[in-house]
Order: sequence, then structure tokens, then C-alpha cells
Amino acid sequence: MKRLFLGTMLLALVIAVPIPTMAGVDVNVSIGLPPLIVFSSPPELIVLPDTYVYVVPDVEAEIFFYDGWWWRLWEGRWYRSHYYNRGWGYYNNVPNFYFDVDPGWRGYYRDRNWYGHQWNYDRIPHQRLHQNWKSWQSKRHWEKQGTWGVQGYKPQPQQQRQELRQKRQQQYQQRPEVQQQRQQPKEKAQKSQRQEQKPEAKQQRQQPKEKAQKPQKQQQKPEVQQQRQQPKEKAQKPQRQEQKPEAQQQRQQPKEKAQKPQRQEQKPERGDGEKQDRK
Repeated sequence: MKRLFLGTMLLALVIAVPIPTMAGVDVNVSIGLPPLIVFSSPPELIVLPDTYVYVVPDVEAEIFFYDGWWWRLWEGRWYRSHYYNRGWGYYNNVPNFYFDVDPGWRGYYRDRNWYGHQWNYDRIPHQRLHQNWKSWQSKRHWEKQGTWGVQGYKPQPQQQRQELRQKRQQQYQQRPEVQQQRQQPKEKAQKSQRQEQKPEAKQQRQQPKEKAQKPQKQQQKPEVQQQRQQPKEKAQKPQRQEQKPEAQQQRQQPKEKAQKPQRQEQKPERGDGEKQDRK
């Protein structure tokens, strides 16, 4: 019984958390992924007037379908996937279609009213959307089918649509969560710049010290040379003084040697004289 219970628990976990979703979380864990939304069945969507953007009206999160991708905005960051409930990946930009989306579409959806005109929208099943979205876009299907279900509504002129896009873009940039996401890369860049500047500042601080030390060393050179020369001169003086008595002795020795033979030569002469006297 315990084995059966554990087996059913593991099976339920595998069904609740698909493997591709778990793999996507592991790959993008450093960026951060939006929380999963549990759908009891594939969601139905509606198409927004003047666009080919499809939205999921039954969830609070902003989930869109456009050009074959599912798009999701969460905490000022954009994610996209080929599936509505898994495989989300970070998208480092704002999708181009988003500024064609009217921010008040949820209120218009609840009131079934689009800019003062009755809005008889169609709820499009998930499977039907995937089968037809390309042909609907290429053949301009929603303009021909009662202008997106809005009675008596005429599409806005191109110039007016461009002005609305610019206005929505400015409103989007002023959102607090979008500004926070913009500040984070700037703070990281500033930190990295500070870290890079620290070694340069240290080098710049050390260079003046080294330059200040060099002239001192150069100024000390003559004094050091004089100090080095003074002991040498002092050492040479006693050597000269010591050499003088030796030189005098050497000079006196030949004189004395020369005088000794003269005295020895004179001695026999005195003897011969005496002998002569005696005779």
C-alpha cells in the first residue's frame, strides 16, 4: 500500500510540473522566471480591435498571443514561449505589438463596449487559434468580419494610431516596475566601472609619490658620492704616510751600504803604514 501511495504521488508531481518547464527553470534560474499559472483547460482568447493581437481575458496576468508566440509581461520584464503554460524564456526587449494594445482593454471587455460601440467579440478556442492565426493575418480576416465584432466601428487612421503608439510608449516607460528594471543594469554598470577605476586611482596615487622620491634620490647622489670619496681619500692619506718612512729607510740603506765598504777598504791601509813604521 505504501509503495502504491508513493507511486501515485510521484505520478501526480510529474503531471503537475512538466519536464520541459523544469528544464526551462534550470536554464533561466539566474534571470528569474514568472510564476506558473495553472490552467484547468487550454485558454480561450479574444482579438483586440485594430490589431492581430490575441489576449487571455480570464487570468489577471498579461498573456498575449502574437505572430506564433505566447508573450507574458511580469515585473517589468518580458517572456515568450511556444506554449501558454510552460517553457518561458526571458526576452530582452519590448515586443513591437505591445504599443498597439490599449491599456484599458479589460474594462472594454467587461462592458462589451469599445470606444462607445457595442463589442460582440468572439471567444476563440486555443486549438482554433493555432490552426488559423497565419491565414487570418495574411488575409486580413478581422477587418472583413464586421471589424473585429465592433458594431459601426471604423478603423483608426494611420496617423492617429502612430500618435497613440507614442503616447502608450511614454506611459509604459513611466511604470515603476519598468523603471526599476532599467536602473538595475545602470547600477551594475556603475559598480563595475568603480571596480575598474580603483586600480587606476591607486596607480595614479602611487605615481606622484614615486616622482617625489626620484628627485630626492637624485639630490642625495652628490652627497653620497662625497661621503663615499671621503673615506677613500682618508684611506689613501695614511697609506702615503705609511709609505714615507719605508721609502726613507730604502733610501738610507744604499747610503749605509756604500759607506761600509769604504771603511773596510781604509782599514788595510792603516795596517800597512804601521808595518812600515815598525820597520
